[in-house]
Amino acid sequence: MLKSYKHEGVICAEGNLLKNSKISRKIFSFIIDGLVIDTGPYSMSSAFTQFYQSYFVDQVVLTHSHEDHSGNASWFAKQQIPIFCHRLGIEICSEEAPYPLYRQKTWGARKAFPAYPLSQKVSSRQLDWEVIETPGHADDHVALFCRNKGIMFTGDLYVQPHTKIAMDTESIPEIMQSIKKLLTYDFEAMFCSHSGYFPHGKEQLQAKLNYLEDLSGEIMQLYLEGKSVLEIQQLLFPKHYQMIALSNGEWDTLHIVTSIINGNQEKFKKSSV
Repeated sequence: MLKSYKHEGVICAEGNLLKNSKISRKIFSFIIDGLVIDTGPYSMSSAFTQFYQSYFVDQVVLTHSHEDHSGNASWFAKQQIPIFCHRLGIEICSEEAPYPLYRQKTWGARKAFPAYPLSQKVSSRQLDWEVIETPGHADDHVALFCRNKGIMFTGDLYVQPHTKIAMDTESIPEIMQSIKKLLTYDFEAMFCSHSGYFPHGKEQLQAKLNYLEDLSGEIMQLYLEGKSVLEIQQLLFPKHYQMIALSNGEWDTLHIVTSIINGNQEKFKKSSV
């Protein structure tokens, strides 16, 4: 199911995955000034490509190479429209569905496509964009900032105000640093690739950072008191999500705990050198 609308000159294509006739997940693709930001999942290729055919597109920028953002990039490649992503994502984009079967069942088996490395700045027809490296959710993650309009595209850096589960490759401390970096920019509106448009996006990002800082402090306090990683998980995240078993542990609340502990230990090592 796909619907589209406009906020602050940005065309928002909102894709909804349904489970038992209810929306289970949202995923967004955005168009502004001839620029497409993220392309949605291959599992919704019919809806997204039909949507794209109504617009003249010059180029595509991916916030990162994950399949729910790059799923329809191969369609643009067939139209000879260039696709850009962080240099660390180039090889991933060239591979056919390089991710586990459970993700293929959810987001589709993405086709391989050629991508070009992003520079620090991107120009669309009338606007200039700053490419901001924002690792944490993925090593190849970037945000896009348009100073002229005061808007920020944050990919998967925000998603929701409270992080309750994480991938084994995610780094919560890096996500926090990336959010801090974005908060130094002068913007209000935020466009999140899973939650959509926020007119007061900077406030939302600050609130998420506050939550993660409080959570990190709580985890480290328990760890320094001698609690094990599993004990901390059971204390702070007692709910058992179906995604943990479905993903064979690729997604787990445990990864939040280990990521924060490992990140803080690494920070301590660097500060003591």
